[in-house]
Amino acid sequence: MPIGTPFHEKTFKLCESLNYREWAGYYTVSVYETHHEHEYNAIRNAAALIDVSPLFKYLITGKDATKLVDRIVTRDMNKVGVGQVIYALWCDEQGKVIGDGTVSRLEENTYRWTAADPSLRWLRQNAWSLEVSIEDISEQVAALALQGPTSARLMKKVADADIENLKYFRVTRGAVAGVPVDISRTGYTGDLGYEIWIPGEEALKVWDALVEAGRQFDLHPAGMLALDVARIEAGLLLIEVDYISSKRALIDSQKYSPYEIGLSRLVHLEKDHFVGRPALVREQQTGAKRKLAGLDFDWTEMEECYKKAGLVAQPPSIASRVPVPVYRGQAQVGKATSTTWSPVLKKMIALASVDAEYAEPGTKLQIEVTVEAVRHKVTALVVPLPFFNPPRKIALPID
Repeated sequence: MPIGTPFHEKTFKLCESLNYREWAGYYTVSVYETHHEHEYNAIRNAAALIDVSPLFKYLITGKDATKLVDRIVTRDMNKVGVGQVIYALWCDEQGKVIGDGTVSRLEENTYRWTAADPSLRWLRQNAWSLEVSIEDISEQVAALALQGPTSARLMKKVADADIENLKYFRVTRGAVAGVPVDISRTGYTGDLGYEIWIPGEEALKVWDALVEAGRQFDLHPAGMLALDVARIEAGLLLIEVDYISSKRALIDSQKYSPYEIGLSRLVHLEKDHFVGRPALVREQQTGAKRKLAGLDFDWTEMEECYKKAGLVAQPPSIASRVPVPVYRGQAQVGKATSTTWSPVLKKMIALASVDAEYAEPGTKLQIEVTVEAVRHKVTALVVPLPFFNPPRKIALPID
């Protein structure tokens, strides 16, 4: 049975919908109101507060901490300085992705590893013969994502930390309401934002301080439905939806390499060794058979499908995680994995896995759309990712 996060006492009182889901053994708010419109608008136009405490969190310390992380992730950790955060992948021996997440270098030999899926066993398996300590701090550390255009001004008001100079994918230490916290310039929305890492027993003090100061910045709590729309717009992948961990895959076609999910930039083959490197060297030489693509639906054709059924086309109210076939003519060439109506772009978009020859931007494909139990094909144009990428995401915030 799920349990509440350190913020449950606060989020439960605000969750008018009582719409929850289970995430890693915790109750997580899907939507606070009856619809996620206001929560999404807070992410894109003001500030949103998202409880991300269910993330798995590990503290890696010791003389060989860097060696361990470098052995596992596909990126070169020797290029990562203290105070830097990286988005990283880790693969199995066949070069297939086990998981993804962030790794923060807090000190010379201290790292915080976060992921949506548990990673402790894999970390310990690869720590054999190394002088390193791996501590599961998932329950001890609470986490909040503060995201949106006004988030920087709010953080500057409430945090005793150098927010003005905190660059994208960097982390600093400070305090909020007298509570020591780590603040990283990271998030899962593709917008300006921060993640705050808090001792669990003092989490409510930080929540209260943010909510009180956030009134003048139009702060709203936001749930998973709003976050899902934002992350698709940002072209961000979700494990077990856009790709399946190789540890959970039942057949080979369910396993994906970094090259197949659009993350080749995270593979540093110049490293002497990491788990999966030989297989990834071979795949780089032969080329991936499928690739990640962004799809832009032809809305006029969508309207025609509904018109045939005597209906008016309505944008879907929530993002879909149900895979849908993608075609080129009569042949199926892939599947859309995450689909949503983008309020900021005013269009239907999808993340898709398609045969490599059809993944180039400008390619016209067709996607299956079902109206009143009748299947239709609608034109979908392959477009570059991310769909939405505002300059404020990486810029230093300015008043």
